[in-house]
Amino acid sequence: MHLTSLTLLLKTTTMLPKIDFEVLLDDSFERLCPSAKDVQSTNENLLSLINDYEEGEWRYAKFSRFVWDNIAEAALSFDERQKLATKALTQLEESAKNLRLSEDKGKGGELAEILLYGIMKYHYKAISVVPKIYYKQNTQDYVKGADSVHIVLNGDKTFSLWLGEAKFYKDIASAMSEAIISIKNALQKDKLEKESSIITGIQGLDKVIEDSAIVECIRMLLSPDTSIDRLKPLLHIPILLLYQCEITRNETLLTEEYKEKIKDAHKIQATSYFDKHVKELETTIHLYSQITFHLILFPVPDSKRIKDEFIDKAESYRK
Repeated sequence: MHLTSLTLLLKTTTMLPKIDFEVLLDDSFERLCPSAKDVQSTNENLLSLINDYEEGEWRYAKFSRFVWDNIAEAALSFDERQKLATKALTQLEESAKNLRLSEDKGKGGELAEILLYGIMKYHYKAISVVPKIYYKQNTQDYVKGADSVHIVLNGDKTFSLWLGEAKFYKDIASAMSEAIISIKNALQKDKLEKESSIITGIQGLDKVIEDSAIVECIRMLLSPDTSIDRLKPLLHIPILLLYQCEITRNETLLTEEYKEKIKDAHKIQATSYFDKHVKELETTIHLYSQITFHLILFPVPDSKRIKDEFIDKAESYRK
């Protein structure tokens, strides 16, 4: 019974369509940027995503649809998502009510968090375990910590725990600096213990993951009685940097030349990021080499327009 449930769940996840954006790069940083000798660690990866163009303009509506199609993953509990599964508009309205618009006005942090939930679902085939926007809105104790919490089932009754970080800045250098600070904070022992207690405290964990053996293993590994050191090899940290890009801003057509420009830019940006990331974290995070990091770069042409349109739509759903 347990094996059947797990097989069913894995089939459902693998049958999900591919992410609705083009993947330009998806490999280890070491293979993509072999000349980056200053970055000695081998547990970093790079995922490069782009949106496309239509009639001379970047497809803002397509990007917005992806965000709103995935908002429930981050903003509603599992039971709420199930209850409202056939009520698309109500689901959007209830999700919008859980946004912290007054705190996040103009920053775009929640938008980036939602985008990360969608990327985790469709690209990494991950299961949303903790809808972070929902908990941040409903329980002040949950405000600190990762921006997303997912579990990936490997098919051999093993799993990995993904604690995500999401930033949306006009300037990518600022996004990088803030992300490193947040990740360093999130990987402290007390923060990892807090995340573990949130996951094990969820009443519906056995609904999200149907196989009881996997659930029991998760609860055991995340128990306060288990050393955090045992968790480190299972940890994956996806780091989404959504940023304004002049290359993307000045383009009107999805061409191979544009793609090559973005690939080159992302390799340079990844080198800059991981150089700082490794220097800051390798010597301060115990068992750093056992944690896997995934830098996700997503360029947009106009950060203000995207944030403003997101807030306008959110406020319209909240009325």
